[in-house]
Amino acid sequence: MLADVDADIYIMVDGGDTYDPASSPAMIERMLSENLDLVNGRRIETHPASYRFGHRWGNQFLSGLISRLFDSRFDDVLSGYKVFSRRFAKSFPVLSAGFEIETEIAVHALSLGVPTAEIDTPYRNRREGSASKLSTFRDGFRILRTIVVLFKEEKPLAFFSGVAAVLAAVSIGLAVPVIIEFMNSGLVPRQPTALLATGVMLSALLSFVCGVILELVKRGQREIKRLFYLQTPER
Repeated sequence: MLADVDADIYIMVDGGDTYDPASSPAMIERMLSENLDLVNGRRIETHPASYRFGHRWGNQFLSGLISRLFDSRFDDVLSGYKVFSRRFAKSFPVLSAGFEIETEIAVHALSLGVPTAEIDTPYRNRREGSASKLSTFRDGFRILRTIVVLFKEEKPLAFFSGVAAVLAAVSIGLAVPVIIEFMNSGLVPRQPTALLATGVMLSALLSFVCGVILELVKRGQREIKRLFYLQTPER
């Protein structure tokens, strides 16, 4: 849809008839009045059974994780009710094919630093005879994997620095007994452990250097995406 349809405003909504169509004019008005690029529909339950406990807990956990990793301003990242502008739609490379799309949209908006907002929308029960395709655990793990991949791609220095810190801690843990024994006896009887600690520390340094290089590459990519976004007409 984003590639083939040319419009000024795009409305994305799940097809399960759980979202309120009457909320879309308010979302569009908010976008136009504040010159926004993305308006996210924050789900407000109209019935206790409209939101399964597993889905509610998973949404809170994943939204909180995205908030910490990407400095998100969204409380309901996984909402399937969104309105976005033409230049946002045309600058968004859709890579996922499932429920990860909501996460991709949010991270793309945060990466570009576009103006966004969130508005409350009623969330009701599904119609009788219909069933949700969402699997709490299977799709939850898919979304979690997407978050990790996007964090690695959008913030490579932070990701690989974390990997380097873990490897460095393992290396130090292996090396401390060897160093203590060497200081006491002047000997290194556990040479395999010493070699392993050295190799793990070298891997930590390599990971950190990779993070620095990829951060520079990502900065250039981010600038190109931003320029393409700015070149796309708003209307």
